[in-house]
Amino acid sequence: MAKVTYYLEVISSWCYWAEPTWAELKRRFENKVEFDWKIAQMKADASPRSKSQCDWFYRRSGSIIRSPFMLNSDWFEPEIKEYLVPNYVAEAARDLGVADDRVRLAIAHAAVREGKKVGRWEVATAVAAEAAGLVQATLMSRAKSAEVAARTQETTDEFHALQVNQRPTFLIENSIGDRAVFSGIVRVEPLASAIEALLVDEAAYVSWKAHFGDPPPN
Repeated sequence: MAKVTYYLEVISSWCYWAEPTWAELKRRFENKVEFDWKIAQMKADASPRSKSQCDWFYRRSGSIIRSPFMLNSDWFEPEIKEYLVPNYVAEAARDLGVADDRVRLAIAHAAVREGKKVGRWEVATAVAAEAAGLVQATLMSRAKSAEVAARTQETTDEFHALQVNQRPTFLIENSIGDRAVFSGIVRVEPLASAIEALLVDEAAYVSWKAHFGDPPPN
């Protein structure tokens, strides 16, 4: 079975635009491909410096993907240099049994569509707790833990090891060692084509082994 890993920043606008593609890939390749997402934390110098700059980015990305609406920058707070809280909360939900997309999608929607200030613990955890039916205090405690911070840093390091710097990034792998990396791509067609190719190659190896077995030792 092939695997697709989606490296993301929870409130990234490009990741927001990529979500329909992620959902479509999961639909097309259900029971054929393993899907997982991981945090790729943005550094402070990669975040908007002002609300007006954030709006400029939103106009650019929204027009490129032909969105009928513009994203909402009211979540932006200039005193917060690195938006760790949304990522930590989404990651912490895994430890409480919510490993799907619900929590991170709820936080992203609250930020970039509703303008909620999800850089604040009380806001992000309230949104997440409601979306997943979790106890807010328990979620907040877990999100503030050293374990969650360490795991988020680990997956961010994995992302940088791919030698890419755009979010979303999709890593596609199969059991025979083939890998494809798509960084900054938000459209479904190239990703679906790559998945199909890796599945075909994997199936060919299975067929070969059924006919010839393992390679000879010499």
